[in-house]
Amino acid sequence: MITEHALLPVIAGREEEFEAAFEQARPIIASMPGFLSLSLSRSVETPSTYLLLVEWESIEDHTVGFRESPEYQQWRALLHRFYEPFPVVEHFNRVEQAR
Repeated sequence: MITEHALLPVIAGREEEFEAAFEQARPIIASMPGFLSLSLSRSVETPSTYLLLVEWESIEDHTVGFRESPEYQQWRALLHRFYEPFPVVEHFNRVEQAR
């Protein structure tokens, strides 16, 4: 399993519009092969910054399967207009988890 991590710097004042667009975009990514789960969190200290965590079965499910799909173009059209600057996306392997 791979965790995609992205800090999303949303243009200040457009947070509500972004959250509404994300609700429309969520089913797109959730329908992709290899998708496991996602969470979107809003920063308390910097309310225009969001943390997106997406769990994939493999890195290729994200980088090839999703990013090279027609569905990604829909995702991009809904969300990319809100970012300034564009987010950096990284992938992580879980080392440890406590509950």
